[in-house]
Amino acid sequence: MQVCLLSPTCLIPTEEVDPDKVAELQAQILCTDCWTVPITAEKDALFVMDGHHRLAVAHRLQLPLVPVILLDYSAVRVESWRPGLTITPSCIFAMARSGRKFPCKTTRHIFDQGLPNCSLPLQTLRLLAPSERAVAHAERARS
Repeated sequence: MQVCLLSPTCLIPTEEVDPDKVAELQAQILCTDCWTVPITAEKDALFVMDGHHRLAVAHRLQLPLVPVILLDYSAVRVESWRPGLTITPSCIFAMARSGRKFPCKTTRHIFDQGLPNCSLPLQTLRLLAPSERAVAHAERARS
């Protein structure tokens, strides 16, 4: 499992976020001046599996790149945090394609393998320019 760097603008959120949690997480990231947990995203469609609050922080900080792990549902199980609600990968694909979002903390992604952490100084993320490969991948995923 490899961490890559992608523009936050190419990632598609599928859940709303809690503004208080975003502010708290932003303060924590700024305090450490380091990004330590990658966002996980579906490898082809680029919608966020886990990390909606981190994505919101990346947008607030106007970071040109964020650490991302690209996965597919062969290595990820999904369920709902909400009792009585069934969530499937096809539900998530449909929501992502519709442009709408689930309420905050609806989907729970369970990763078969542990996810690697990272330790990237914010300054590094600010200075690196998005690669042509990342841009091409994002454009291909959106079409």
